[in-house]
Amino acid sequence: MAVCGATRKGRPVRRSLRQDSRGAAGGRRTNSPEGSRRRRGGLAVYPGSFDPMTLGHVDIVRRGLKIFDRLIIAVARNVRKEPLFTAPERMKMIRQVFSGESRIRVESFDGLLVDFCRARGARVIIRGLRAVSDFEYEFQMALTNRKMEAQVETFFMMANESYSHLSSMLVKEIAGLGGSVEKMVPPIVHRMLKARLKKGGKR
Repeated sequence: MAVCGATRKGRPVRRSLRQDSRGAAGGRRTNSPEGSRRRRGGLAVYPGSFDPMTLGHVDIVRRGLKIFDRLIIAVARNVRKEPLFTAPERMKMIRQVFSGESRIRVESFDGLLVDFCRARGARVIIRGLRAVSDFEYEFQMALTNRKMEAQVETFFMMANESYSHLSSMLVKEIAGLGGSVEKMVPPIVHRMLKARLKKGGKR
């Protein structure tokens, strides 16, 4: 469809609406892959104990990469209970899960998460929500983090319904009682979990 625009030497200039929809100066449409990359966020941090990493965690990371340019998977050292895997072991497993993905960095941290984010120049914390019961705790933590560092925002992602029942604790309990968790964790995690439990959970 064409419309009449400004005149040139007394004659109307016909312009295509299709051309206008490309934006000023003939720019690209914003729904192009290039436009999507330009709109994507910067650096985000996905923290957790990941003891061990489940397919639910993997799903959050994969989806997070569609929104953010880069992700730091931050493995917490100061977990409340004695972890099944050491921080270096957890980091090794996570690196193998995402080997070949250059936009992911795996690091460990202790202390305040907002301090870690500030030191890395990250302004977004990703948190997965499995159920309503998760929200109260996560909401409290998000508000607390904002009080400590107003420049850091929390980005909540709903768990995929296929993994909304999963947790690291549940995986360890099932595996410890002899149940199969093969469909709950990545292959490398499954192998290391079986090997660790065969030794009675000893490192």
